[in-house]
Amino acid sequence: MSDLKFTKTYEWVKVEGGVATVGITDFAQSELGDIVFVELPQVGEKVDQFARLGTIESTKAASEFFSPLTGEVIEVNNGVAKNPQWINEDPYGKGWLVKLKVENQEEIDNLLDEQSYKNLVEGK
Repeated sequence: MSDLKFTKTYEWVKVEGGVATVGITDFAQSELGDIVFVELPQVGEKVDQFARLGTIESTKAASEFFSPLTGEVIEVNNGVAKNPQWINEDPYGKGWLVKLKVENQEEIDNLLDEQSYKNLVEGK
């Protein structure tokens, strides 16, 4: 997971070239419980860093998820829309949510590294 960056709102991002793959963290999915519905953005939608991307609903609550970087939505995971439990089963693999064309690589510096994220989750 050292190639991932994290937000304070429990999203993860993996940037490869100019494309960022986004999902919610294992901690976030475990806090939400059984996920039953995902609302994803539209391809072509432009989002700012930390702006709302969509909604995840579980048997316990509905929660928004946010964009870790500014960019344009170039792909959404339609599989996870049909099988929202994938987020519970594999949040860093088949449970990814959105791919963005990154506009500003420097925004990566605003994100948490793995150790900082672990400290956040552990309440340090």
